[in-house]
Amino acid sequence: MAVKILSVDDELDLELMLTQYFRRKIRHGEYEFFFAHNGLEALQELLRHPDIDIILSDINMPEMDGLTLLSKINEMRNPAQKCIMVSAYGDMGNIRTAMNNGAFDFATKPIDLDDLQRTIDNAINQIEYIHSTQKEHKELVDIHNDLNVAREIQHAILPGNFELNMANFSTMDLCASMVAAKDVGGDFYDFFRIDDTHFGFTIADVSGKGVPAALFMAVSRTMIKAYASRESSSSECMQKVNNLLCEENVNNLFVTTFYGIYDMETGNIDYTNAGHNGPYVLRADGTVTMLKPEGNIALGAIGGIPYRSSSISLQSGDALILYTDGVTEAENIDKDLYGEPRLEELLASLKGSDSRQIVNAINAKVREFAGNAPQNDDITQLVVRRR
Repeated sequence: MAVKILSVDDELDLELMLTQYFRRKIRHGEYEFFFAHNGLEALQELLRHPDIDIILSDINMPEMDGLTLLSKINEMRNPAQKCIMVSAYGDMGNIRTAMNNGAFDFATKPIDLDDLQRTIDNAINQIEYIHSTQKEHKELVDIHNDLNVAREIQHAILPGNFELNMANFSTMDLCASMVAAKDVGGDFYDFFRIDDTHFGFTIADVSGKGVPAALFMAVSRTMIKAYASRESSSSECMQKVNNLLCEENVNNLFVTTFYGIYDMETGNIDYTNAGHNGPYVLRADGTVTMLKPEGNIALGAIGGIPYRSSSISLQSGDALILYTDGVTEAENIDKDLYGEPRLEELLASLKGSDSRQIVNAINAKVREFAGNAPQNDDITQLVVRRR
């Protein structure tokens, strides 16, 4: 692309001098010159050719002088358009005014064309740098817009409207939430009917952050839900999902997962904890206990290994609280962790609370603890409670 240069001067011999001196660059398509004889003509040329890169303008001209033209060019707010001002050697007052008003550089008459060439080269370097940063800025804006769309899609695929979704399940209530640390997160939760008497639910945390974790999250969630409808036990489901994730895992990510199958008639839960945080059981009498892990590793790490399941029974008023480490590892400004003891103390105070009240209380306490400290990890919860 030729560098477009607009020469603005009421001395007609300058046009001939410039075209003669830069004839090789013009012939090779490196420079393209435009000419105007005062500020008004220059503005008309800029309207016709808004992509002009360099304006070489005399200061003293009839109808509209160079300083006025410079102020009009500034109003266009194009940082990639550079003005080189020209005036007599003794007119340093106007040259100083021009430089203070945003001119890129200046030249004095009679013009030293070799020196002008160096000044134009410097201007071209600045213009190329600005174009490069503008391109990078646009790319960042596009990425940010894409991430906003991805965030909306991610939140859309996570089930919500818990009262409506659980309207037909008279023996349980459920609530969940996810607060992503970045535009998109690697945590997820899900719940779904398996058959007339069984209900599946899961919570998971993908290693890593950002877009790769979010994509792995979407794949993992889809696989779990697909195999949940085929396998009668939580361990078989986890084993099948793990093997498939290991086959397709090109980024060496893994996902800690808790998957449970709730029997709506008995309150029994068959569950498999694949390397995830140990969930808590809040009994109706206020007792809080943690379900210890079975030694299963996260999904996607090693293929072909068996998974062990366990079971627990929820009585009326009991709740199972699932969470990711964004809860217990939330930091305050002193780098202290929220930790399990604080979570256990909070849960003990929530005796008799329904699932939504438990989720809201945990989110509120974690926010209160963190204060103004930045959120470093996704904060996700899922609470299942037997009515």
